[in-house]
Amino acid sequence: MNKGIGAKKASLSELARVSDRITFLYLEHVKINRKDSAILVIDDKGSIAIPVAIVSVLLLGPGVDVTHRAMELMGDSGLGVVWVGEQGVRQYAHGRALSHSSALLEKQAKLVSNTRTRIAVARKMYQMRFPDEDVSGLSMQVLRGKEGSRVRRVYRNQSERTGVPWSRREYNPDDFEASTPINKALTAAHQALYGLCYSVVSALGASPGLGFVHTGHDLSFIYDFADLYKADISIPVAFEMVAQYGDDCELSAKVRLKMRDIFRESKILAKMVKDLKYILEYNPDDTSVEIIELWDDKLGLQKHGVQYHLFEDDK
Repeated sequence: MNKGIGAKKASLSELARVSDRITFLYLEHVKINRKDSAILVIDDKGSIAIPVAIVSVLLLGPGVDVTHRAMELMGDSGLGVVWVGEQGVRQYAHGRALSHSSALLEKQAKLVSNTRTRIAVARKMYQMRFPDEDVSGLSMQVLRGKEGSRVRRVYRNQSERTGVPWSRREYNPDDFEASTPINKALTAAHQALYGLCYSVVSALGASPGLGFVHTGHDLSFIYDFADLYKADISIPVAFEMVAQYGDDCELSAKVRLKMRDIFRESKILAKMVKDLKYILEYNPDDTSVEIIELWDDKLGLQKHGVQYHLFEDDK
């Protein structure tokens, strides 16, 4: 295929448009190639071309073969790509995001590396979950306790609302089918939410691994971010789907489809972009230009691509 044909690489000024995309697409047992500015998805039933610029995150399940040219297009178009396990319940790897600027990443690293600012950001995220209370003076221990009580109350209320029995949250990643229907539904719903959160976080140039509440995992910040939305989105969806379908063999797939519908109806992408900017004190000017510079502890930032000499007569 002619290298000149296809989508023009998106600029950093277009990052905010991630909020205008549809949320995610899950594929399994297909072949993916490139056709101009679209990915061509092929299976035994036929083929369909999907413009990559309209999708936020692509979840690739088992049995997917994808060409190098297709991956190149997805990367240039800022499409988040996540390799997941069967039924989308495990995450194995992900592709490079659109933003090549490190400005937001550096700000996030600075915030998380200082105890005072890290607690301030964590409190900010907890405050979003307790809008009617002042949590500015609470310790992390107290905040964890309040959050635990809130989540238990959410589970209990959803159980009463839908009539789905509830005892506790349990999930064995090595034996997904051994879980109860509600726990399988919760896992599928949360994984869909994680995928969307990852797409927004990485597209704006933040690090999925630099968490403020969670730590030690390459998706720590994704878990932080997703916790802002579980009570309103993934938990209610899981209980509703189990109430409607029980232990249906296609329960996970139906949960994913419902999550996709809710994502679209609630316009959650726009909210996620706004929330992330608020949490990390995002300034659009921080990532307006792609520049590589050299750091100097005394002279400040120096030009990249210049052959520097120690002395004027150094050859």
